Amino acid sequence: MNKSITITKSDGTREIFREDKLENSLRRVGASPETVEQIVEEIGKQLRDGMTTQEIYGRAFALLHTNSTPVAIKYSIRRALFDLGPDGFPFEKFVARIFRMWGYETLTDQIVMGVCVPHEMDVIAWKGDDLSMVEAKFHNAFGLKSDLKVALYIKARFDDLAGNLFDYGGIKRKLTQRWLITNTKFSEQAIHYGECQKISLIGWNYPAKNNLHDIIEQNGLHPITTISSLSTQTKKDLIDRNILVCIDLINQPEHLHAIGITGVEAEKVLNEARAIVEKAK
Repeated sequence: MNKSITITKSDGTREIFREDKLENSLRRVGASPETVEQIVEEIGKQLRDGMTTQEIYGRAFALLHTNSTPVAIKYSIRRALFDLGPDGFPFEKFVARIFRMWGYETLTDQIVMGVCVPHEMDVIAWKGDDLSMVEAKFHNAFGLKSDLKVALYIKARFDDLAGNLFDYGGIKRKLTQRWLITNTKFSEQAIHYGECQKISLIGWNYPAKNNLHDIIEQNGLHPITTISSLSTQTKKDLIDRNILVCIDLINQPEHLHAIGITGVEAEKVLNEARAIVEKAK
């Protein structure tokens, strides 16, 4: 493979293509060694200078889909979470959507007063006697982890907030649940500290059960960024309308019409959304 080939990242910058990064991304979602070797070899034949990371992902996904549909869906989910970026606000809304699925009322991007200072909280969720506050930590690269520094910082904020009462849902409430949710992984130290300090952690592969991937697949909460027939701008337009997941788009197709996608084009998008949700079951 020509090592001098450069590719274009989603932010427009260019870098040398690294075969090992593609291999690692495929291994992480459970592709067999034979499948990884086959896909990397085929992508190598198709590479050209200036090819975008999205094009490479699309071709890898198509090849993976031929070999193993369940693994392909998992691959698309992980990539789709990154495509909610580049900033973290859509991920906050996505996390809020998870809490609503759990029966909570939610608010995002709130300023809440602690005992000493105000804090910006990504997601606030409440139901019954429970008041949960959530730090939604978004990373825009696979290799980045939420580490001990993040956990320590969040713990300090939660400690300050724990001393106050908050009015949500017309009831004075104390903070009962503290969450740190990330679209990537946690470092081992962050996990140990979070468990010790009673902070609920959810990441791509943590905990072993009911991690972020499990929550998405088991509840059909696939991000709309998994839909390849939507343009980047259209995905952004839907997110701005608070349509974050495929199932919501399926149930509320009028949002497609509102942004100018109708007729055969709309049906193509909806069919792909249905296929993503159904094939993951």
